[in-house]
Amino acid sequence: MTEVSARARAEALLAYIGKSPSPWHAVNTTVDELEAAGFQRLEEEAEWALQPESAYYVIRDGSSIIAFRTGSRSLLETGYRIIGAHTDSPGFRIKPSPAHDREGVTRLGVEVYGGPIVATFSDRDLTLAGRVMVARGDGGLQARAVHFPRPLLRLPNVAIHMNREVNNQGLRFDAQDELPLVLELAKDELPAEKRFRCLLADALEVAEKDIWSWELAVADTQPGAFFGVGDEFIASPQLDNLASCHAGLQALLEADAPQATTICAFFDHEEIGSQSYKGAEGSFLPDVLRRIGYGLAYDDAAQSRIRARSLVLSADMAHAYHPSFARFYDELHRVTLNGGPVIKINAKQRYATDAAGEAYVQRLAAEVGVPIQKYVHRSNLPCGSTIGPITAARLGMRAVDIGNAMWSMHSLRESAGAHDHAMMILLMTAFFRQAEPLAS
Repeated sequence: MTEVSARARAEALLAYIGKSPSPWHAVNTTVDELEAAGFQRLEEEAEWALQPESAYYVIRDGSSIIAFRTGSRSLLETGYRIIGAHTDSPGFRIKPSPAHDREGVTRLGVEVYGGPIVATFSDRDLTLAGRVMVARGDGGLQARAVHFPRPLLRLPNVAIHMNREVNNQGLRFDAQDELPLVLELAKDELPAEKRFRCLLADALEVAEKDIWSWELAVADTQPGAFFGVGDEFIASPQLDNLASCHAGLQALLEADAPQATTICAFFDHEEIGSQSYKGAEGSFLPDVLRRIGYGLAYDDAAQSRIRARSLVLSADMAHAYHPSFARFYDELHRVTLNGGPVIKINAKQRYATDAAGEAYVQRLAAEVGVPIQKYVHRSNLPCGSTIGPITAARLGMRAVDIGNAMWSMHSLRESAGAHDHAMMILLMTAFFRQAEPLAS
């Protein structure tokens, strides 16, 4: 792997994130790459006529997507090779009736989505991205993606003269009263709510009366960038977890004639627990696997055997060692930026990795020359989780939690190693090309 190829991989990742300011945009960006590679779209409500050695994708509700290639060998011989990740990131979501005027300023009310580092949203150039439901000419409804690329919103901080203890006690915002975002100066000619709806209508080139509802995320406007003397780091919004989505997508595209059936499953709602009809705890992936099995003429008993031979890589970012905050890390399980992919392990199954899966990924990485790191959370701190344990339990498949190391997870602007992304793609591509079942 050359430095040029590693940089090109990182540049492609930043471009992918730049086109994906919301989960709906992330799916659209993914679809663009899939269709350019010849993948065919399937609809859940339609019959499927699957063929061996073919490529397909299916979307649930615009923000979760499963793409797959049917392999050249029998599923009973190989099982499935699945990479799971998530399209959502923590932050703010706009309320259904958000706009209000106060003391000459129009603000938008927000709800906190997931577990963001709220203070990182202050004093930044923010905007809106997501989907809006609009009326069609035939009386139906249509989901329309919307993104304002210019700075539109702001969360201005209060001066230190009014908050003298901010540097000692930390920057805090009351979620109800202090998080509403500045949109514009109030105007007398129209109510705030009407002006906000007109803003959306103008962006979508529809009548204001045709807007029925929306799901809008607050997004950063600053593009991703390299930093460090040697450009050895990258900074961007949404590295958690669009970096894993992009790596899995590239592996799926590049392992273009797999023997095993290879699958990427990118879910919405991971940051709020995955418990939704399009989240990892829902039926989306089990439904698709069942239909793949039936479509390739495997009955229920055969499908149970297939799942027993299958393996899931649950791909989500990992906590890199931060030299300024050494007290938060297990000294013997520190992982570093640009040190290679990370296997994440937790005895309480907050991560799904077991010894067999751990050994499999290590051996696979060794075969392709990729270094591996191992992360274990500090024992006296609560550990987060991923879609790995959920997916393993739902499907009855072994899962291994992996990810690349990063700093500032859940910040509006996160950091990672510029060389790690290429190594993760190489590992995932090898995983998709591997057709032998995992030994227990």
